[in-house]
Amino acid sequence: MAGLGRILSRPTAKPYRIRDLKREDRPYLDEDGNVGFAPHDIENPHNWSTARRWYVTCAAVLLVVNATFASSSPSGCFPGIAEEFGISVEAAGLTITLFLLGYCAGPLVFAPLSEFYGRRWIFYSTFLLYIAFNFLCAFAPNFGSLLVGRFLTGTFVSAPLSNSPGVLADLWGPVERGNAMAVFSCMVWVGPALGPVVAGFLQLTKDWRWSFYVLLWMGAGTAVIMFTIPETFGPAILMNKARRIRKFKVPGYEEVKAPVEASDRSLMTIYRTALTRPWIIMFDTISFLVAIYMSIVYTLLYMLFSIYPIVFQQRRGWNAGVGELPLIGTVIGSFIGAGIVLVDSKQKAKKLQRGQQLRAEDRLPLAMIGGVGFAVTMFWFAWTAEFNSIHWIVPTIAGVFLAASLMLIFVGYLNYLVDAYLMYAASAIAANTIARSACGAAAPLFTTYMFDALGVGGGGSLIGGVATVLAVIPFVFYKYGEGIRMRSKFAPTTRPRPGDIEQQQQRSHHVPSIRNSSELSPNVIGD
Repeated sequence: MAGLGRILSRPTAKPYRIRDLKREDRPYLDEDGNVGFAPHDIENPHNWSTARRWYVTCAAVLLVVNATFASSSPSGCFPGIAEEFGISVEAAGLTITLFLLGYCAGPLVFAPLSEFYGRRWIFYSTFLLYIAFNFLCAFAPNFGSLLVGRFLTGTFVSAPLSNSPGVLADLWGPVERGNAMAVFSCMVWVGPALGPVVAGFLQLTKDWRWSFYVLLWMGAGTAVIMFTIPETFGPAILMNKARRIRKFKVPGYEEVKAPVEASDRSLMTIYRTALTRPWIIMFDTISFLVAIYMSIVYTLLYMLFSIYPIVFQQRRGWNAGVGELPLIGTVIGSFIGAGIVLVDSKQKAKKLQRGQQLRAEDRLPLAMIGGVGFAVTMFWFAWTAEFNSIHWIVPTIAGVFLAASLMLIFVGYLNYLVDAYLMYAASAIAANTIARSACGAAAPLFTTYMFDALGVGGGGSLIGGVATVLAVIPFVFYKYGEGIRMRSKFAPTTRPRPGDIEQQQQRSHHVPSIRNSSELSPNVIGD
């Protein structure tokens, strides 16, 4: 049976060390007779060492950094692009708009493929294509070529951006996943903030093409680490395991299958669900209001890359490099927000250890704090940036707390969608991603006109006023969210039946909650 042990334990991109392998006399089957993970099975990603899981998490997040850094990088060199191709600065903003439109298209294509073929190969293929089309951007002979390259790079790099949360769900339990999600979300904010800073200094010393050279160097270095990412998607691991068992022809197990092979799943069925369900869930009450809120937040994020140059370059006369440095304040703010998320996760872990049941709405205090902070800090930033007589550090500090607030909103609502929709969360997140990316794509096209017309104080006050209205939403959901979910076709919460107390108690531990959502893979749209 030594040969059987070698066949069953042979992983692709080994998720563990050979010396840790244990010999199995017979394959482990689940209650349906399909190949499953044995208790403490080392092939189960949830059983990998903490160090190993954090390494894979950081490798996946590094792919996300490439995606978010690339999204905003050209904003630091709009004048150079406009000058070389003889276009307006606003037209140069299309380099960001088309990139973010690629974010809309990518998840609908690549998330279903990751369910069918696993995470690893989707990462490999899409990221290499992203690097290839960055060459088109770096050496674009005309503006049209640059726009085509930006749309294609945005489309392909959206796969790591949308599939990485699925990797986190593959590796971590629901409470631990909060910590990993904080790291992921932090990079979603850090990348876009650093892109214009680097590009701004390159605009001064080199030219706009160097911003794309930097993306190529980053991508090449990240690709080396990417190839060490193992397969983390449980169904794909079990399918590979079943194939090894059949190949070895274990007596009595010649026709054994993995659960995913035993179903009638097909790629066409997955795509049919992926292309229809997100649009249906989009108009569910919780999903719709969260999508509106997140779209405003994401739009503001990409508006900042036009607002900061207006405040610090046009009004204060700073150069293209130094004028982008205040964006580093938003990086600091995102780390502050991540720290608050980590503290919140520890508190929830202690509650679970005490046996306290948590509702999906218990994810919302972060969004409640962030919503109030968003409104306050937006007014703070707008009116301190309006007057040059106010020291530059004041609006910069406002930007720190603005970024922290947006970070809390982002994390709070993403976790709320996962826990509210459970097995439908992939579709809810897909709808949310499309909505916020589409709105963020429009930001570079109107921000300059808006702030020229209204001024920094007036334009910022308009955003702050909208934020004040939206800040009510998480408070409403916190109080009435459970009732709203009971009336939803997609949020799996059941209404208790009067006079049926015994049955309620027997099945109470089966009611979907934060505790039992660990098996969810939130980026698999064909759920």
